[in-house]
Amino acid sequence: MVVSTFHPRTLPPMLRRNYGRELAAWAFLPIMLGGIQGGAMGVVIKKTFAGIPGLPEAGLDLAVAAIAASTAIGNLTSGAWATAANGRRKVPFLSGLMLATSGCVACMAFTPRTAFGAWMLVGLVILGWIFWSAVVTIRTSVWRANYPDANRTRITGRLATVQVLVMATGGFVIGWSLDRSVESIRFLFPILGTFGVVGAILYGGVRLRGQSRLARAERQGHHSERPAINPLSVLRVLGEDRRYAGYMACMMLFGTGNLMISPTLVIILEDEFDTSYQTGILITTVVPLVVMPFAIPIWARLLDRMHVISFRAIHSWSFVLASAVFLVATEYHILPLLFVASAMLGIGFGGGMLAWNLGHQHFAPPHRDSQYMSVHVMLTGIRGLIAPFLGVAIFTALAAKGHPGMIYAVTLGLNIAGAIGFLILRSRQPANAVRPGTA
Repeated sequence: MVVSTFHPRTLPPMLRRNYGRELAAWAFLPIMLGGIQGGAMGVVIKKTFAGIPGLPEAGLDLAVAAIAASTAIGNLTSGAWATAANGRRKVPFLSGLMLATSGCVACMAFTPRTAFGAWMLVGLVILGWIFWSAVVTIRTSVWRANYPDANRTRITGRLATVQVLVMATGGFVIGWSLDRSVESIRFLFPILGTFGVVGAILYGGVRLRGQSRLARAERQGHHSERPAINPLSVLRVLGEDRRYAGYMACMMLFGTGNLMISPTLVIILEDEFDTSYQTGILITTVVPLVVMPFAIPIWARLLDRMHVISFRAIHSWSFVLASAVFLVATEYHILPLLFVASAMLGIGFGGGMLAWNLGHQHFAPPHRDSQYMSVHVMLTGIRGLIAPFLGVAIFTALAAKGHPGMIYAVTLGLNIAGAIGFLILRSRQPANAVRPGTA
């Protein structure tokens, strides 16, 4: 990974201005996102509120699961956000959402160390993700309008790389600060929020190419092609596009397994290994994020050459291997091996971030981009709402029998089932199925 390759001058002249402004924004925004990141905040709530009167261990584990589910809860609102943004100016809308997320993070400084404070923190994380899910849903329309197909994956990969490296730095600082004083939460989170405000202001300088044309197409499109709040719209899209429905089904199996890992890992690190804030956040957050930038360019080159179904048929096995190593590390109580498993998870996340953000475009017509993305995000939200609580429940049952690490046998099975599903879809893929822009 060479820093100079991120410079705007490496791109065609017409792309440099917007890319440069996005790059600047993403140098600040991810620091703020550390305040709602599931792994880091799961560790924070598990350790900070341990032993608090009125909050038993089972209740605290439930709060950890709720933190892990916060992304999903936000994702379930994606249809509403896509509807709200339909026909509107996208960049100002996104900047406002970034500011709202930053406000949620800053308010975390005011959470008391009580049972109420624990659930107040959970509520702020969830609210932050409700706002940020809109950013995730709508920004793909900006990318599609501003960056040609030939450059989009590379640009998205660069922005993702900056995001994860900066977020890793934020996670490290959170762990380091709280190990020295739990009370550092009072000034740490307002600082994180301030970084988010700066990033939102910088993002406001992005110009959406063809804004008027896109808004007109969205307003004039048939009502069936518009994003909708009604969950039945999800069924309509999946019924119309059976290939996309099959892809979403495999993602449901595969993703459920992955979403069980984070909350159970947070609990295992505290209950079985008694790690510090720093070590816990390193394993759950920092290590995967640091590894991702090195994996993203490799995965990006692969995704550039093939349809996302073929990509997932290869990429999904990285999560299979990670789950297998987590299983061995926890069952045999090998802390260093958890760092290895975490790094392997980061390799999978590198490709997963690209495919998650861009995969729907391999199926969606341009004017239905937000609709297909909202379906994708909503289904991610459904499994993300269920998986953390299901994972914690299964973990609790297995831990009572003396085998807490066997939760990763469950995630391994789900990962394998999803990976095999992608292989089956690839074998049934029509010969003319290509990535966007290659037809």
